[in-house]
Amino acid sequence: MPSPDLCIRGQRVITPDSAGPAAVHVREGRIYAVGTFEDVPDGCEVVEAGDAVVLPGLVDSHVHVNEPGRTRWEGFATATRAAARGGVTTIVDMPLNSVPPTTTPEGLRQKIEAARGRCLVDVAFWGGLVPGNLGLLAAMQEGGVVGFKCFLIDSGIQEFPPVSEGELHAAMFELSRLDATLIVHAEMPGPVAEATARCCEGEAAGDPRRYETFLRSRPRAAEDEAVALLLRLCRETGARVHVVHHSSADSLPLLREAKEAELPFTAETCPHYLTFAAEDVPDGATEFKCCPPVRERENRERLWQALADGTIEMVVSDHSPCPPEMKRRAEGDFLKAWGGISSLQFRLPVVWTEASRRGHGFQELARWLSREPARLAGLLGRKGAITPGRDADLVIFDPDASFRVEPDANEHRHKLTPYEGMELKGVVEATYLRGQRVYARGEFAERPAGMLLLREPPPVERSVWDDFEDQGD
Repeated sequence: MPSPDLCIRGQRVITPDSAGPAAVHVREGRIYAVGTFEDVPDGCEVVEAGDAVVLPGLVDSHVHVNEPGRTRWEGFATATRAAARGGVTTIVDMPLNSVPPTTTPEGLRQKIEAARGRCLVDVAFWGGLVPGNLGLLAAMQEGGVVGFKCFLIDSGIQEFPPVSEGELHAAMFELSRLDATLIVHAEMPGPVAEATARCCEGEAAGDPRRYETFLRSRPRAAEDEAVALLLRLCRETGARVHVVHHSSADSLPLLREAKEAELPFTAETCPHYLTFAAEDVPDGATEFKCCPPVRERENRERLWQALADGTIEMVVSDHSPCPPEMKRRAEGDFLKAWGGISSLQFRLPVVWTEASRRGHGFQELARWLSREPARLAGLLGRKGAITPGRDADLVIFDPDASFRVEPDANEHRHKLTPYEGMELKGVVEATYLRGQRVYARGEFAERPAGMLLLREPPPVERSVWDDFEDQGD
């Protein structure tokens, strides 16, 4: 048998089945074997992780890169640089905020061209479901998207309008036929319109600088009604449905109902919903605005419980940056500011800071931040776990070190984030993509090594891998 090219070993290597001393053998960019700590083949490079934790490369299935067209908001070069520093080896780009959006085969082509040769980590793409493009879904799937996203409420982006219930119903039959996943921004417009009329209009309007005013404009009922609708349509059509950036704890019984019925229905939440609380958001601090909103402290704790018991499967960033002036920080108007949290680089330490306080461990961390997002995007055969046959995407993470979030270490194009100034637990020491070190202690690889993952991975050379089959966990 050929020898590995690289061996990364440590006292805390996190696989789906164990968390202890091990040596990860890498050959031709893939994990060839996971051996004992003492099992180091002759003639290969050895990286000693020591007492640091070796995690699978993180997968972030919810990232707004915004290129082409709105590259001033972010871009593939800066987004993937931030990802590498944060231990993220694969991102899945959202279909909106770019111009054109990824709602047609031509839009997908332009997205691919914008990303090609500029990515420090691997990138896959979601397609978009909007009114009028039902007949294009099959072509976009053939072109390489991993699934499709839609909104049930105004997205804030003119090029990406929401779908009606009728359009959604028809699309879900088509997506079931295609065996494609639908991911949904699950807020219904009715409850939002009613709440906005009560709290933001007329003589009784609340102060737009107060977070409470914005929070009241996006009630839990908007999410709850949307989840109920999606659950009903999932039963009727058989389509795979995933609720993105879920924040309302009042919908958790519906998510549990879907699990009990063994429906193809999943949900994610985000670091900001697990960290912040509405009661603590200062007046005018519009960097905290996102939709759905950060809710109350009791809601946050119920989300943690749902994550712990598997009702919510994963934690993804929903990195949605914009130029600072669009946050209207000077005037502090929550109602006019752009909604989105800048967080791609900080997902791992933010989640670890809060998870470790609650007694969660590294295998849960690997499941929430890597394996389940990889599964959602259809990448579990090659991403998401330290297992033979998968890509050698690895993170060396010091869980006991801490750092303060400061602009000079923030690799996002724009530095405004609600995490600024926070002391976070856990530091990424190095990130490896298919066995290549792309980040280590503030230094980055000179050349972008990221690949574009267009639905199906390229064939593997049989000379090395004919004994392996894709291994789902």
